[in-house]
Amino acid sequence: MKIGVLGSGTMGNGIAQALAYAGLKVVLCDIDQQKLSQASDTIHRNLTRIFKKQEKDLSEINMVIDNIIFTTDKQVLSDHDVIIEAIVENMEVKKRIFAELDALCEEKTIIASNTSGLSITELAGATSRADRIIGMHFFNPVPIMKLVELIRGSQTTDATYERAKELVSLIGKESISVLDAPLFIVNRILVPMLNEAMFVYGEGIATAEDIDKGMMLGANHPIGPLALADLIGLDTLLSVAETLFQETGDSKYRVPPILKKQVRAGNLGRKSGKGFYDYK
Repeated sequence: MKIGVLGSGTMGNGIAQALAYAGLKVVLCDIDQQKLSQASDTIHRNLTRIFKKQEKDLSEINMVIDNIIFTTDKQVLSDHDVIIEAIVENMEVKKRIFAELDALCEEKTIIASNTSGLSITELAGATSRADRIIGMHFFNPVPIMKLVELIRGSQTTDATYERAKELVSLIGKESISVLDAPLFIVNRILVPMLNEAMFVYGEGIATAEDIDKGMMLGANHPIGPLALADLIGLDTLLSVAETLFQETGDSKYRVPPILKKQVRAGNLGRKSGKGFYDYK
């Protein structure tokens, strides 16, 4: 199975790493050569950490990285079986990319999106292969998180779904089946909790540390909601929350002012070095 990943950011390089670690050959494509170089460095650091933890021979890291081709040439993807799009979470940008891939790729190619909540049906509408469009929503950090949401658009066929499910299984992850709906399953349930934690923090009711400690010890969560928000990326979370509120109009998905304030200040969480916690 020939696999391509489009976009070498946090999610894209994580997906490529997971595929390569499972022994699959993968092409990681991005328009920016510098981002590709950064992705290569990130993957090497992540694998080093994993191999040390598992007490594996560090010399084998290069065997994993050799499974990845880093390129700025989208043409290389034309004959691939599956392409996983992992670019910016913006519907119009994604639709342009899906239209480009549709024109570029062979008829057999399945085009999947790693979107965390945008409509798969709408993305499929930008192509002439709506039956071969599917959502494959991985969770951050991809190499560690076991779940992938598989989202069927209105015309996604059983054959497309089964191929995507097979790929998820090949890399040692579990999938759940979701019909196309705003934010799918996990984020739809998760976002109100994260929002409420931010409202509590923004109202000065408790510190970030105590909010997170309360949920970890009181609700048996492995990570507190504010630390999780930082891990997800506050800009990503803001986009997700705004999408859900716009799609549903439901007040329980309202966006906390503190989240907007943090993003406007450039405090995006772990990836920027500061969010609700300081990582510098």
